[in-house]
Amino acid sequence: MYSLSKLRMIKKLLFIAIALPTLGFITSSSMLIKDKGLKVGKKAPMMNVSMEAVDGNNYSLNDLMGENGLFVVFSCNTCPFVVGNDKFEGWEKQYNDLHTSAKEGKIGFVLVNSNEAKRNGVDSKAEMFKHSMAAEYTMNYLVDHDSELADAFGAKTTPHFYAINAKGKVVFMGSIDNSWDSGRENLETYALDVVSHLSNGTALPAKTSAPRGCSIKRN
Repeated sequence: MYSLSKLRMIKKLLFIAIALPTLGFITSSSMLIKDKGLKVGKKAPMMNVSMEAVDGNNYSLNDLMGENGLFVVFSCNTCPFVVGNDKFEGWEKQYNDLHTSAKEGKIGFVLVNSNEAKRNGVDSKAEMFKHSMAAEYTMNYLVDHDSELADAFGAKTTPHFYAINAKGKVVFMGSIDNSWDSGRENLETYALDVVSHLSNGTALPAKTSAPRGCSIKRN
């Protein structure tokens, strides 16, 4: 028979043996999640990878670059933060105006749908085409098969906005603006600030903002 003190020691050793690998896994996973994704000032990935568009053609991000850079917006067909609801009008209603402002600043603009888990339903290429027609999109809308571009960028939400300069480096990422925040004191026009920054060389008030929206539906 073991003494009470020996039993306690055995239980303690068993706990350490089981817990340490688990804690190590959690720490490593947290570090991977924290480090995943682009950082401002880094080169954007997959710029030369061709993707299907709803117009039937294939484009890479480099194909869609303007003289002063490119706006990449991860979007979808149904998220309330994109299409709106009774509480928030949705950022989609700004897409065409933002595209116009970007073009005036010689900046490209593209929407990317990475909802691979819904590719056989509401985010199929056919549904993307229907949605782009109904919303009267003036920009290209690309299919990100297997969420590869979203994974490479570390995109989290629909929408998630990235701005890339003429050298292919990320200069901003996050929300288009802070209109989602009903308690805001001022409207922060992040994307429009980037237009001025890339086309006129003005300083950016912010280089990141928290992305807001529905999670990207990966497989």
